Amino acid sequence: MVLPHNTLDHRYRGEHPLRTLAYLFREHRARLVLAVAAFIVKHSPTWLLPLVTANVIDALVQHRPVGGLLLNVGLLLVLLLLNLPGHLLYVRCLHGAIRQVGMALRSALCRRMQHLSIGYHSRVSAGVLQTKVIRDVEGVEQMVQQTADSGLAAVTMLLGGLVVIAVRVPVMLPVFLLVVPAAAILVMRMRNRLRADNESFRQEVERLSARVTEMTHLIPITRAHGLEQDALHRMDGTLTRVLRTGLRLDLLNGRFGAMAWITLNVLAAGFLAGSALISYYQVLPLTAGDVVMLSTFFTTLTTSVTTLLSLTPVITKGLESVRSIGEVLQAPDLESNDGKAEVETVRGEVEFEEVGFAYESGRVAVEGFSLRVPAGETIALVGASGAGKSTVLNLVIGFLRPTSGRILLDGRDMEDLDLRTYRRFLSVVPQESILFEGSIRDNVTYGMPDVPEETLRAALRDANALEFIDRLPHGLDTIVGERGTRLSGGQKQRLAIARALVRDPRVLVLDEATSALDTASEALIQQAMNRLVAGRTVFVVAHRLSTIRGADRIVVLRDGRIAEVGTHEELTARRGVYSGLQSGAQPA
Repeated sequence: MVLPHNTLDHRYRGEHPLRTLAYLFREHRARLVLAVAAFIVKHSPTWLLPLVTANVIDALVQHRPVGGLLLNVGLLLVLLLLNLPGHLLYVRCLHGAIRQVGMALRSALCRRMQHLSIGYHSRVSAGVLQTKVIRDVEGVEQMVQQTADSGLAAVTMLLGGLVVIAVRVPVMLPVFLLVVPAAAILVMRMRNRLRADNESFRQEVERLSARVTEMTHLIPITRAHGLEQDALHRMDGTLTRVLRTGLRLDLLNGRFGAMAWITLNVLAAGFLAGSALISYYQVLPLTAGDVVMLSTFFTTLTTSVTTLLSLTPVITKGLESVRSIGEVLQAPDLESNDGKAEVETVRGEVEFEEVGFAYESGRVAVEGFSLRVPAGETIALVGASGAGKSTVLNLVIGFLRPTSGRILLDGRDMEDLDLRTYRRFLSVVPQESILFEGSIRDNVTYGMPDVPEETLRAALRDANALEFIDRLPHGLDTIVGERGTRLSGGQKQRLAIARALVRDPRVLVLDEATSALDTASEALIQQAMNRLVAGRTVFVVAHRLSTIRGADRIVVLRDGRIAEVGTHEELTARRGVYSGLQSGAQPA
């Protein structure tokens, strides 16, 4: 199941999380109603048992006909037997709805992340987004599940018990309405006194976790300098504090747990004694069965109110997870493509007209950038760190939109184009090749399931990748591992070039594609890149002189502006900014 598109348009911000929950479960209302009905049936023995017990006792004490006794027991047995089908129906309806909403929320989060701008992803870490997809959705699921399981049990018990009392012994109903909530609040206040100590223990455990992480990271340094005992001494101090805090918390838990148990049972005993005396002296018309029923209900109803009060932290945490999910689902920083012209063909002519770009912080990255790039030309971008090279590449890809000026693709303003369709004609070879867990074939043909075998092998051959792939036991079906960990850096980069070749792009972006490679790997990659750039419009950023020497033009950037433009020979002869950058052999 996938959450409908209109769920992404829900007003999460400013909306109360409970209303959002109702909105998310709107398609499952019938199933939820059926789940509640099934729960009432399956849970009915718990609040009918005291009534049946009272009827049985009265039948024995007052020597009533046996038929009444058997009728009560038979009714209870029937309800007990209905527990299994009722419980299965409850789980199928409620938990099924919870799981489907959870899956749909994760699907909606993933869809929104695909639509959010690259600027958003640069500001929000992948770990935060992963937490929202996994932990926050799990928090919503747990809140609904625990609230339903425990809350329905408590509410059913409370309402069922009060109805039985109102029908059987109505004169005692006001007593229950006053004493039961008071007893439950008293127990909860005693439990709340433990909150500070629980917080202290949690903080000590967090410090222990940080210390363990620190210790494991420092093991090479520790071992190299013979500091094992010092590291263990630091760890022992933290472990001792966790031990003392934990023991203190255990003792407090034991003390307050016993006090709460004693308090509740003393109140129950007092209620039992009071109702027994009322019955004995006939102050009120209470039978022996009524006394047993009322004392039983006092304990169970007090427990029910306590359970409802204890659900507050669970609900609060779950509602905070709803807010957290809404931060992504309603994030406004989207790449807008809807309604714009689709790109059917691309020649590869790119023209920058006084293009400027400033980040939200106000920092200007590119200013007054004007350059016409005919189709098929290779442009190398060089400059010191922070000169604006990466910003220009992101403008070409469409990850960033100019804050001033415009960029023309084959004479059309890119602001008016659906950039998703434009990127079908574009390939990027990044500095670090990004591979996913899967086979070499899956990684190279990612998003192109119908690539002919000969086309795939030709791309791999041109990328100088076949020479190592054919030596692997499973060839193209070799699993590369998470992020390609089973391959070397040069092998991963050749697969990235093959991925670009198999798409036959018209515009190519090379972002420091050889900077992290050794000399031998660089030579193979350079050969592959020479085949890759042929006949395509290419934008390349590189530190190594060998990579940019053959560019048609080199654009030298300084402080976001074009300082020089020309071939390698022309710029070297000028002895300007470019010559200064390559002093020492390699331009930065």
